[in-house]
Amino acid sequence: MLVAASSPVARAGLKTMVAEECGIAGSSDSANLVGQALELHPDVVLWQLSPDEDPCPALQALAGIPVAVLTDQPATDLLRAGARAVLPYDVTSEQLGAAIRAIAADLVVTMPQRKLRSATSLSGRETEVLRMIGEGLANKEIAWRLGISEHTVKFHVSAVLAKLGAGTRAEAIRVGIRQGAILV
Repeated sequence: MLVAASSPVARAGLKTMVAEECGIAGSSDSANLVGQALELHPDVVLWQLSPDEDPCPALQALAGIPVAVLTDQPATDLLRAGARAVLPYDVTSEQLGAAIRAIAADLVVTMPQRKLRSATSLSGRETEVLRMIGEGLANKEIAWRLGISEHTVKFHVSAVLAKLGAGTRAEAIRVGIRQGAILV
């Protein structure tokens, strides 16, 4: 399997999610995906799209290689362009493993349309706080950087955890990465 994402943090997270299920042939940033896939000839490509990426040219160039795409874009255009699986950023490890096995067996996988928890539901300030949490900053450091009180930071952290459905800061980071709010 070849794992691709623009962010090195996202690539590492995806590799961790699928490492037990699949052998990893390599990883690539999105810009070098096609060249690396044509060189390595992986059985499956797992690609996390950034919100601003147009995957259609790469999907067409990878014709013949099953590609699973993590995105919040509608599945129809991606499937027409050649993707075999279109999954949301917040897919579970179990769902991802099942999708990879399915597309390796020449099946097509999509998730039912549902209202996804979206990074866009976070306010601008909450997104800033989430990104600073992702940098490993404590509440006191976040407060200093933003010029607000530590109490206000605690309020924002609570709101971020609630909106993302996360129980811990680490879980919020994982959800933020999957949803594209954290592009480190």
